[in-house]
Amino acid sequence: MRKALNEPGPAERLVRRLRWARDIYEGIYFAPYRREIHREYLRQRDLFYLVSVADLLGIPSPVQFYTLECLPEALESFHQWHLRLGREQPPDGGFRCC
Repeated sequence: MRKALNEPGPAERLVRRLRWARDIYEGIYFAPYRREIHREYLRQRDLFYLVSVADLLGIPSPVQFYTLECLPEALESFHQWHLRLGREQPPDGGFRCC
């Protein structure tokens, strides 16, 4: 008997089964906590932005030297950050993003 050309080989079947097992594992262990994990991620990211952009807002920052190289990346997403915090206009401090 000849094997069909479109039939997956043993390696492809193993990969499919491993993906299926990974999806079940992720659904059982991570799905109930996904919202909490994302909320904590956003909270830590907000703190990072506040620390790295503090001088632009007029707040003295003791870690200014260490966050200086992160400043260009933080400035690119500053607009989305202050909108997510519920502020239509950026905080006063001499820095305009809108």
